[in-house]
Amino acid sequence: MVSSLRLPSSPPLGRSKTAREHTRSSAGPMRNGAAGFQRVKRGWVWNQFFVLEEYMGSDPQYVGKLHTDLDKGDSAVKYTLSGDGAGSIFTIDQTTGDIHALRSLDREEKPYYTLRAQAVDINTNRPLEPESEFVIKVQDINDNEPKFLEGPYTASVPEMSPVGTYVTQVTATDADDPTYGNSARVVYSILHGQPYFSVDPKTGVIKTALPNMDREVKEQYQVLIQAKDMGGQLGGLAGTTTVNITLSDVNDNPPRFSKSEVPESSAVGSAVGRIKAHDLDIGKNAEVEYTIVPGDGGAMFDITTNEHNQEGIIILKRPLDYETKKAYTFKVDASNAHLDPRFQSFGAFKDTATVKINVLDVDEPPVFNKPSYVMDVYEDTPAGTIIGAVTAQDLDASSSPVRYSIDWKSDLDSYFDIDPVEGTISTNELLDRESIAQHNISIVATKLSNPVLTSRVAVTVHVLDINEFPPELASPYETFVCENAKVGQVPKWLRKINSIHRDTNQNLGLFYFLLDNTAGIVTKRSGFRRRLQEIYFLPVVIEDNGYPPKSSTGTLTIRVCGCESDGSLLTCSAEAIFLPVGLSTGALIAILLCIIILLVIVVLYVGLRRQKKKETLMSSKEDIRDNVIHYDDEGGGEEDTHAFDMGTLRNPKVVKENMFRRDVKPEMKRSPRPPVSQDSADIRDFINQRLKEHDVDNSAPPYDSLATYAYEGDGSVAESLSSIDSLAVDHEEDYDYLNDWGPRFKTLAGIFGEQSETQSDSTTTENTH
Repeated sequence: MVSSLRLPSSPPLGRSKTAREHTRSSAGPMRNGAAGFQRVKRGWVWNQFFVLEEYMGSDPQYVGKLHTDLDKGDSAVKYTLSGDGAGSIFTIDQTTGDIHALRSLDREEKPYYTLRAQAVDINTNRPLEPESEFVIKVQDINDNEPKFLEGPYTASVPEMSPVGTYVTQVTATDADDPTYGNSARVVYSILHGQPYFSVDPKTGVIKTALPNMDREVKEQYQVLIQAKDMGGQLGGLAGTTTVNITLSDVNDNPPRFSKSEVPESSAVGSAVGRIKAHDLDIGKNAEVEYTIVPGDGGAMFDITTNEHNQEGIIILKRPLDYETKKAYTFKVDASNAHLDPRFQSFGAFKDTATVKINVLDVDEPPVFNKPSYVMDVYEDTPAGTIIGAVTAQDLDASSSPVRYSIDWKSDLDSYFDIDPVEGTISTNELLDRESIAQHNISIVATKLSNPVLTSRVAVTVHVLDINEFPPELASPYETFVCENAKVGQVPKWLRKINSIHRDTNQNLGLFYFLLDNTAGIVTKRSGFRRRLQEIYFLPVVIEDNGYPPKSSTGTLTIRVCGCESDGSLLTCSAEAIFLPVGLSTGALIAILLCIIILLVIVVLYVGLRRQKKKETLMSSKEDIRDNVIHYDDEGGGEEDTHAFDMGTLRNPKVVKENMFRRDVKPEMKRSPRPPVSQDSADIRDFINQRLKEHDVDNSAPPYDSLATYAYEGDGSVAESLSSIDSLAVDHEEDYDYLNDWGPRFKTLAGIFGEQSETQSDSTTTENTH
């Protein structure tokens, strides 16, 4: 019977080993009443199980599967698990033998777990196989960065040591598994401290990388070292430490007297050194005056006395230049300001000292060999063409290389490019003089050893014109030739033909007019006749002398006209007569506008005259229907429009339908008006009397009233006023309705009322008789 321990379906990376095979004895069935034992070969094949550390899945992590050959798949075998973490960390399915990890594991906390597995009968709980031991190892992931346990470090190295001198060694440890992958493989590098020191990437040994490091120049150095796992590859974890390195002193300087050192950048008028002469006297007797003896440094320096401590202060008079002169030596005399004549016989009361001033070199920006540059380039020059070069150099003793660049603010459209090493300027694209005739760019020179030091120079690039446009006639030319013109005669009105060129005068030169290969415009024959051909169109070829030469063809219009014998114009076409030669389009438009304006003025004047004449004629005619009485006084306002309805005179139906006054409301409806007698002398007299009163009465109301006094003919709504018609009336007329017309008709109603009464009395008398 053989049993086996199976690995997961996806075996993890790592090594596995097969355990030795075991043998076991099991009790066999009794034969012949005696107990007997049979040796059975042990069938467990063991391999290491692996589980991934820091597993973050939501389900338990699958580890592996236990299986014995005694398991026939009928669920008669039960699997048990015991040992490290059994039940709490690892669990086993009793039926299938699947092992799972219940929680996330950390290899740095516990790298492996030892467990025991056994297969038993599910019914009797008897072991079917002896208990066996196996190991579950936690597979490492890169979850720990290298750490410098002893940092920060302190080390020292002698000054002036050669390159490669040992300084110290740093060590970083990684808690990840060194036997699995590259998680614990550490690589060292230097982040800060170059170019003075270097570090071995595998061992972490720090060595000197620059020769002749001088302690008197710089004594302390701080180096930053990085340790990165995964062999330094991308994605690895890293840790850093600091190494403080001190240069220890060696005897590399002989004893020297003190000297004054002055940077070449010192300002004129600044103090560059001090000197002091000691006088054993006190007070004013110890006052010292210093003077520079004329000589090497007399023109560069001056000296004054400090009144408080009697020191001599050396002052710079002129600018220094290290590249021109590196040191100055001169003598200084010290003497008393107040001398005692009694002791002058002892000798000169002064002392002399030699002063040496060393000029220190200072990093200065590069210097261009010209204050400005001017370059010329033809437009349409192919991109990449070199148009010139600038040169700058470092005048310092180090003579650092110089790099060139174009200030982007001065060339926003990137028309130009510059070689950073050679300083040659080239075009970056095609240039157009008609768009930009001059470019002003700024070139920057940078010191390679010290990029902070820069200098600038202005470069002016002139874009030269090339002959792009052909010359052309300044305007359409038009002239005439006489019918009686002779051969070789110049046409009239043509003394000079002007041409224009869109290029600049720099490329114009002279124009050549080629007219049928002749030198000028002359007639080649005689006997021109207008009736045969009135207009000739002469092509004119205009060519310049630019490079390349350009030409164009214009057209000259020549009309045939009748002339006197002396060439004076007699008759020609209207266009030739009224349009002068060379008259511009603007002038023609102006003339047409003036003509149009004059026509408009004339039309307006005539229209106004006609309208005024028409109004006069109409006002002079009398309208037999509308006789309006005009008053000089103003009207009474809007109420006057209701005094009398003008529409009644124009619409006869209104009178028949409504005979009431519109300004007075009648109290009762009157009876139909009887026809007026046309033969009444009283009415005629009354009307004439009222007409005269209206003509002379200045106190009459200012109402615009309309009155009809004459017979208007048959069919008039006012009917006839004649007395003849009145006699034909069979019945007597009743004038009581006049009382309903208001106060204005009171007098009229009284007159006609009395007349009615008289007629009634006469009628009564006649009847009596």
